[in-house]
Amino acid sequence: MCDLRTLSRKEDRMSVVYVNRRANFEYEILERYEAGIVLTGTEVKSIRAGGVDFRDAFARLEDGNIELEGLYIPTYDKGSYNNHEPRRKRRLLLHRSEIQKLRKALVQKGLTLVPTKMYFKGQYVKVEVAVARGKKLHDKRRAEAEKTMKRELREL
Repeated sequence: MCDLRTLSRKEDRMSVVYVNRRANFEYEILERYEAGIVLTGTEVKSIRAGGVDFRDAFARLEDGNIELEGLYIPTYDKGSYNNHEPRRKRRLLLHRSEIQKLRKALVQKGLTLVPTKMYFKGQYVKVEVAVARGKKLHDKRRAEAEKTMKRELREL
């Protein structure tokens, strides 16, 4: 039986900060992973304030670690001289077995790691990364046509 007190605890709540909707349009998502991210204090405060941009973000495997590059986290307004660099590399925290699976998947031609979502899980910031394959132009058109057809059917 579910205890109602555990559902309302702050640690169990998830608040989504940013969803990369463009990733679903540009890529065919094959597999998703939840990863922690190494941040500084001003970055966490800035994420809570909003303004995160995934537009140019991608993940890559470097020296046995997954690094997130191109993620824009604006500088914190009330930060001091210890403020962070907005577009620095950030390390993603995954289990060793997950990193091995990702390494095997990325060896295949045409596959890449794309961040799809950033959210708070309790007090921790999590990033959902996906193994994805880039869509061709005709695939994008077909997906757009299917979406339009579903919308029209709903309206009737």
